[in-house]
Amino acid sequence: MEQPHDLTVDAPRTWERPVVCVPVLVALSLVGGRFPSFSTEANVYVFGAGGVLIWLGLTKRVQARPAPERLRSGAVWWALPVVVFGIFEGATFVAAAGDDFPTFSRLADPLLEDRLVRSAAWLVWLSAFWGLVRR
Repeated sequence: MEQPHDLTVDAPRTWERPVVCVPVLVALSLVGGRFPSFSTEANVYVFGAGGVLIWLGLTKRVQARPAPERLRSGAVWWALPVVVFGIFEGATFVAAAGDDFPTFSRLADPLLEDRLVRSAAWLVWLSAFWGLVRR
């Protein structure tokens, strides 16, 4: 007896499963954390990792999750601080306020001198980017 086709489920590829993705992202973040901030090696690594993730997203080699149909009303309250922060960061950068009114990236520089903190920041960046690729 033939099975109906609507009961089949597409299983994710092996390399897209969390059991594989999480250790790979952790390993990539540990490597990225070893490079000093704003060095040539770090910049090449950022562009390389970002380029591969952009390529994966644009070529649809990763099975995309369905996007939410509509944002919930609480999303506005999350977007508001992000927009205010973006305006603040952009204005201080354009105005070159210096030490009197430093940008967030300048304030984070002393924290990012530690390799473990830099690796954790890499993990957050890669995880967020991977989430965008999956959308």
